[in-house]
Amino acid sequence: MQISETKNDGLARAYAVKIPASEIDSRISAEVKRIAPQVRMPGFRPGKVPANLVKKMHGEAIHADALQAVVRESVDKVMAENKLRPAMQPAVSLGEGYEQGKDAEVTVELEVLPEIEAPAIDGLKLEKLTVPVSDDEVMEAVERIAGQQKSFKAAAKTKKAAEGDQLIIDFTGKLDGVEFEGGKAEDAALEIGSGRFIPGFEEQLIGAKTGEEKTITVTFPADYQAEHLKGKEATFDIVVKEVKVATETKVDDEFAKNLGLEGLDKLKELLKGQLEQETAGLTRTQMKRQLLDQLAAGHDFAVPPTMVEAEFEQIWNQLTQEAAREEDPEAALKEIEGEKDDYRRIAERRVRLGLLLSEIGQANGVEVSNQEMQMLMAQAAQQYRPEDRERFMEYVRNEPMAAAQLRAPLYEDKVVDFLFDKADVTEREVTKDELQAAIEADEGEAEAKPAAKKPAAKKAPAKKAPAKKADDAAEDAAEEKPAAKKAPAKKAPAKKAAEKADGAEAKPAAKKAPAKKPAAKKAPAKKADAE
Repeated sequence: MQISETKNDGLARAYAVKIPASEIDSRISAEVKRIAPQVRMPGFRPGKVPANLVKKMHGEAIHADALQAVVRESVDKVMAENKLRPAMQPAVSLGEGYEQGKDAEVTVELEVLPEIEAPAIDGLKLEKLTVPVSDDEVMEAVERIAGQQKSFKAAAKTKKAAEGDQLIIDFTGKLDGVEFEGGKAEDAALEIGSGRFIPGFEEQLIGAKTGEEKTITVTFPADYQAEHLKGKEATFDIVVKEVKVATETKVDDEFAKNLGLEGLDKLKELLKGQLEQETAGLTRTQMKRQLLDQLAAGHDFAVPPTMVEAEFEQIWNQLTQEAAREEDPEAALKEIEGEKDDYRRIAERRVRLGLLLSEIGQANGVEVSNQEMQMLMAQAAQQYRPEDRERFMEYVRNEPMAAAQLRAPLYEDKVVDFLFDKADVTEREVTKDELQAAIEADEGEAEAKPAAKKPAAKKAPAKKAPAKKADDAAEDAAEEKPAAKKAPAKKAPAKKAAEKADGAEAKPAAKKAPAKKPAAKKAPAKKADAE
């Protein structure tokens, strides 16, 4: 086997490898000898089929396997002899015109990881902004939960239904006077104003009383999930069986016990812990941004273009998907197109920081243990159906790139924690608004981040939920989660990408799928009147 370097330009390398025909033939002969005892052929005893007949029967497949094996070994030899650390999977190609029985000429092209000088991690100074959780905030959280535990009691039969009241109804839906599948329910609970039924359904029941029968007319939304109902006008025959009014939930020990806790103090304790965890996450984000900005400012080295391009593709795909959901997708896409160079700089920053964190971790013995890796694999496998999970686990065990992708976020966190321990950290108490403002300020100051600009197109308002199946609506109400806190003002697309840039994940940019990808989980079938 002859290996010669044909390119050495920056981080780009290329090699020409000549594999003698004799080496390939030797591999073929060895393979024929290995499988001969397993071959069955009429007229020969098991294991006694002559090698020349085995070769005649399976020669093409054996040659392909042998050629693949020697090419793979040649690539490994190129890496070992030249002490190469590939940034991405090398591109390997067999010369045109190759024929069996001739020498094979193979080209290996790749980009290597840069040589990074020992990263400077001494002298790091970080400010840790902490947010104490007040008793008032805890009580607000308790009251939010109480507000979601809405209950209703029967009203007088003369009570006319109003916004916020609950009706227990029977209904039958019809298209052109004919009942349609899934359009009928009994004892359905409907809260007027909840928006759980199709537009116009709930509003027409305002003023209804117990025992009243009425027919309403509604039009199904054009984007309704049931094809035969999209945009169709339908009538619903309704019997109002009961009108109920909401009752106020009293916040006391009994309320907490109904949630499965010992008492109100225990509920407050749990909620305080959750609030502290939320603010601790923001604190970590702000500290990590400081850390990465200091590392980025202190280290500058060339990064593999293929890694940058792969990282940029990830950012760009996310941005274009977000743009497609805007009220004016064309304007939103034009907005980000104008900042494309900024996003490439963000991608380069992410790759550089990822390599830097990896180098710091390796130099200081930071590792993800086998036990931690098994936990990561088990968690990731949950996205697949039970019968496919072991296949996914096996795929990760056999694919180094897939394993590296899975390991990267945890590895990064461990390196960041290592650097936090090394840094000179001072603490300062602030409000949550001040902490959020500090995070926003860090975004604006980070290297390679475009200036935040107002999006060209505002995001379309959330669409009102189509009608849910009546007997599912009650379950949804029971399972409804506490109301989310008000989100901070929406950032421009550039700012979102810049924020992601500070994740600096030291992961392979391109994700490979399993050879046989486990089938995705099947969504439950939707009925015509659901949602």
